[in-house]
Amino acid sequence: MTLATALKTGDLTQLPSRRDEDWRWTDLRGLVRTLPPVSPEFFDTIKAGGPFEGLAEAELVIANGRANWWPGEDTDTVEFAHHDAPDNPYDPVDLPMATLAADKAIEPRASIITFTGSDIASIRFVSATDGTSHHARFGVVVEAGVSAVLLESHEGRGDRYLANTLVEIFLEEGAKLERIVIADDAAEAFAVTTAIVNLAPGATFNQTILTSGARRQRIETRVNHPGAHASVRLDGAYVLANQRHADQTTVVTHGGVDGLTSQLTKGVVDDQARGVFQGRIVVQPGADQTDARMGHHALILSDKAEVDAKPELLIFADDVACAHGNTIGALDDEQIFYARQRGIPEAEAKAMLTQAFLGEVVERIEHEGAREIAAAWVAAKLGRGE
Repeated sequence: MTLATALKTGDLTQLPSRRDEDWRWTDLRGLVRTLPPVSPEFFDTIKAGGPFEGLAEAELVIANGRANWWPGEDTDTVEFAHHDAPDNPYDPVDLPMATLAADKAIEPRASIITFTGSDIASIRFVSATDGTSHHARFGVVVEAGVSAVLLESHEGRGDRYLANTLVEIFLEEGAKLERIVIADDAAEAFAVTTAIVNLAPGATFNQTILTSGARRQRIETRVNHPGAHASVRLDGAYVLANQRHADQTTVVTHGGVDGLTSQLTKGVVDDQARGVFQGRIVVQPGADQTDARMGHHALILSDKAEVDAKPELLIFADDVACAHGNTIGALDDEQIFYARQRGIPEAEAKAMLTQAFLGEVVERIEHEGAREIAAAWVAAKLGRGE
């Protein structure tokens, strides 16, 4: 039985588990014994709120796997549409949850947003019903030469749900997209989001992911990098407490000459929470003059917290400039001491230091309004919000 068949039939014994190298720190099989019933349609109180409220005129809400609120007409430069979903092209072993989302998406047609001119759009994935499951498939197209911003949120209004989302992004030649994601899943949720990004020559893809985790949460990004003066920035920050779990996994495959990748992920983990970072950059034969940099840095604030990291560079070409760094440690006691000497309570001093630590990721966000919201989100998660 293939994994895809197992998922389709509801037999989840072949779900990713600790035996699968890429999932060894995010075991779904050990916790998801049966697939919860399909989430019902949900229309109540969705319109209000969302972390990016007011930043985008064009906004789509996908609640419980269904695109059920279209807030108005398309703008001149943003088009929402439903199209017949293409056949599932993904390997069930390599991308098991993307396979599941493509095969079991509730909507028989895929929701697609197309940027025909420079604009901002918001997409909200809302999980609204306790103890149910839903799968969504969403596409983004940025036409040649267009600069766009996608504000994406994952909002847990129910609990104990299983949310599985596939986002497919296509950037045409010379296009630019900044994707900013805030993932606020419920504490007992299982949530997996997989983004597949395809770049044309000269395209630019910038991404920042902020997450507070869930019972099990994985946010995976895979980029097919053509080289050819295309540029990628993949950033992330996780702020975890209690028993929450967050897994940020990325794979960037450089397939051509002269490509750029820059990656920075930072995390703060407290209580009994667990953070996972897996970053892989692959430089294929012939992809010379690739410039790829990856950094992951985490702070552990509790003896019972855990961070697992696996940065990888797989280089099969000459004349490249590639490097990675990884640090995991505690707050600097000396800095805390100096803050307390200045009359700052210890808890406040720690929050200030962790906020400054994560601030490097936030400051790399280009869109000013989204950057301010991201900074406020981090402060709130650290108990420093207004």
